[in-house]
Order: sequence, then structure tokens, then C-alpha cells
Amino acid sequence: MSVRVRIAPSPTGNLHIGTARTAVFNWLYAHAKQGTFVLRIEDTDEARSRPEYTDNIKSGLEWLGLNWDEGPFFQTQRLDKYQAAVQTLIDKGLAYPCYCSPEELDELRETQKAQNKAPGYDNRHRNLSDEDKQKFEAEGRKPVIRFKIDSDRNISWQDSIRDTVSWSGSDLGGDMVIARAAEGDESYGQALYNLAVVVDDIDMNISHVIRGEDHIANTAKQILLYEALGAEIPVFAHSPLILNTEGKKLSKRDGVTSIDDFRKMGFLPEALVNYMTLLGWTFPDSTKEIFTLDEAAAEFDLERVNKAGAKLDCDILDLINSQYLHELPADKLTDLFFPYWKEAGYEVDKIDRAWLEKLAALTAPTLNRLTDVIKETSVFFEDSFNYSDEAMDLLKQEGVAAVVSEIIEGVNNAESIAEEDAKALIKQVTKSQKVKKGLVMRSLRASLTGELHGPDLTQTWLLLNKLGADKTRLQQTLDKISA
Repeated sequence: MSVRVRIAPSPTGNLHIGTARTAVFNWLYAHAKQGTFVLRIEDTDEARSRPEYTDNIKSGLEWLGLNWDEGPFFQTQRLDKYQAAVQTLIDKGLAYPCYCSPEELDELRETQKAQNKAPGYDNRHRNLSDEDKQKFEAEGRKPVIRFKIDSDRNISWQDSIRDTVSWSGSDLGGDMVIARAAEGDESYGQALYNLAVVVDDIDMNISHVIRGEDHIANTAKQILLYEALGAEIPVFAHSPLILNTEGKKLSKRDGVTSIDDFRKMGFLPEALVNYMTLLGWTFPDSTKEIFTLDEAAAEFDLERVNKAGAKLDCDILDLINSQYLHELPADKLTDLFFPYWKEAGYEVDKIDRAWLEKLAALTAPTLNRLTDVIKETSVFFEDSFNYSDEAMDLLKQEGVAAVVSEIIEGVNNAESIAEEDAKALIKQVTKSQKVKKGLVMRSLRASLTGELHGPDLTQTWLLLNKLGADKTRLQQTLDKISA
């Protein structure tokens, strides 16, 4: 069988992480089986669909590296195919017009609720006479089209993730609406989701439908439609949902849900797609957590996808993202940091590129996200800074002023400071002041950055020396602690 899979988002919002994770599994399966990955935009909800959401979906998939082989196809350009399918089902006697008014359906639901029955249509218009139809039409009623569902039918399929799944026809809510009421002179209106998606998947020769478990009830209905249209039923695989920290389905109330959100938070696409792959799937070597899409595709199979929901854990995502950041070369890091520096108001366009790359390489090991770069590098760009309480406590210790004073003297006597000079000066001050090397280094770091912790001290000093900022800061510190 030639593998053809698809991702079919609705452009009623930005690309959701759940949709993106489904796209990851589809992409991986297509590449694992040398198949085809199709992008289809389900844009028939004209009231809520927006072109900017379509653009966001496409750019988000591209940013993640999930390039599609065919498409994008748009449902609004395929309406004639859905109309033809509706007519086929009517002609076969498998679908019929239903003239129930909204008020009648509301009354039915209220009655069922009062009787503690599951809500659903009672198929009251399944066998209307021509006389009844003419009467309703004379009243101006516009019918929806319903597909007949046998309540005694058991629908079963072998799910590639969940094994055997069975659904009773009696639990599907009665005969299913497959087309809206017509707004003009047509016999019926626009086809609804369950029919449209089946027609699309048949027409596009989709072999495997890989999607979230919230579609399981739809699958039972769609299998009936495949049969009614005389089409081969694809292989279904229903992946677990992404959950919040409380184990509930991730929603907008949780704050971060779209791929754009994660991009703005400073995550790398390679790290995010790596993490999404692990949300419900494990690498055969369970100790391996860092891998490329191609590496995952070489090992991917639906049987290794978990049934249980996967909790979104930003701490784990931070850890994965940091490992990717730490491995990037300085030139790539600098390119990534540039927009953050510029947004912070730093005139990096006027600063020597080599210096910026050294700064990027120096600070990268301290970062979890790209957004952390402002906090970690602000001391290199801003003239003033605050001393932390622990830094100030150290600087006020006996003997520290003499240490700082001698460092200043050494800096003033040198035209520039190289790495060997910095190490030699620290060694000299340690010996002449008869103190421990650790005190000298902590005093130097506190004087230069206002903190006791940070990236490599020597490289920090050298970068500040290139700006001429080390002399200013050392003197500022000495004045402050000697006052």
C-alpha cells in the first residue's frame, strides 16, 4: 500500500500545538514509509475562517520543518464534490431531507434531558411522505440532509494506536446531518464536516488517518459514510491528547497553546518539534531524547505511540531547548540573538561582529530560551547596573578594596588585556594581597557585573575590556565600597 497521510487544520485560529503535534506524527509516518504528506485547509466555516490564520498555519509548519508534499488544498474550492456526494447518498436512499425546526429540536432535547436520556435526534423525519414534505416546504421550511444510521449496527475498526475500537450505532445521536439547510434555491446547503472530510480523503487517496483521540466518535460515523459511498476505508490511528499540568485537555485558559506562542517565548523550532515528538511517542532507545526529525522518522512507527495523554511540561521543553542552544555555533547564535538585542534597544548594528559572536558563545551555556539572552547580556550593553545583595556583601569584606585597587592599577598599566594577561594579573593580586584566588575572582566578577555568578570570568573581562568598560566599572566599585 502506498502511504498517503494528511493534516487538515481549520483556519479559525493560529496553529495549535495539538494540531502541530498531529502534523509531526503524520510527517514522521509519511517519511518512515516513503509516503506522501498532504496539507488540506478545512475552511468551510466562512464566518470564522481568516486568511491570516491560513498563513499562520503554513508558516508555522514550515518553521517547524514539516514541509508538505502536496497542497495546500482548500475545501471551499471543492464544494461541488461534496454536493455530488450528498446527491449520491440521497439517490441511494441513504440520506433524506429533515424539516425539523430549531424549536422542535430544542423541545426534543429538553424532553430527553427530563427523562435522563442521552440527547440525540429521534429520526422522526426519516420516512416522510411526499405530502408531508410538500406541507413543510409550503411553510417555508428549508431542510437539512440527514444520513441514516442503523442504531443496531456495531461499528468496529482496528486502530493502529488503540487496537480494536467498537462503537454502537445507538450511541451516535441518531441520523446524522451531512448538509446544512439551503440559503437559496438549492435543494440543500453546504456539506458538513463528517461528509466533507470523507469525500476529501477518498478523493486524495488518503491511506492512513492519523489524528487526535477526540475524533474517535467521528470515525464511527465516517466509516459508515465510506461504506455508503462504496470506498475503501483507510487505516485509522488516534493519538493521545496533549494535557495541561493538571491532566486536563490543553486549552486557551492555559495561556500558551499556539506555535506562535512558543516561538515568541524563545524556543527553537528544532527543539520544539523534538519535544512534540516525545509527547506520546518514545524513541526505541528510551534514553535518547535529542534527535532530528529525520532520525525520528527512521525509527517511527504508530505502534510506539502511547494511548495515555501526554502532559505539556515546559521544564522539560526548556531542558531540550537549552541543549540545542548550547550546540549552536557562535555565528548562528548571533543571528538568532540579533532581533532580541535590537528590540531591547541595543545598537548592535554598530558593534563589531566578532565581538558579538564571542559574547554569544560566552552566554549561550547559561540560556534555556532565546529570550534569556537579554537578561544574560544586558550587563555588556548598559552603562549602569545594580549590585546584587550577595555581591555587595562580598565587596564590603575586609581586604576587597585593596584587591580591586590593585586590579585597577594593573589594568591602567596595560594597553590592553589578553587572556594570559588577565590570568597573570589575578595570580599577581592573589599573591601580593595574600588572599585566596577565589576571593580575587569573586571580587572581580562582582565589580564588573554586579553578580557573584555568571559565565566564564576571564572571557567576560576580556569582552568588557574591548569596550573600555572594565576600567570604569572597577573604579565605580572601588568608589562605592571606599565611601
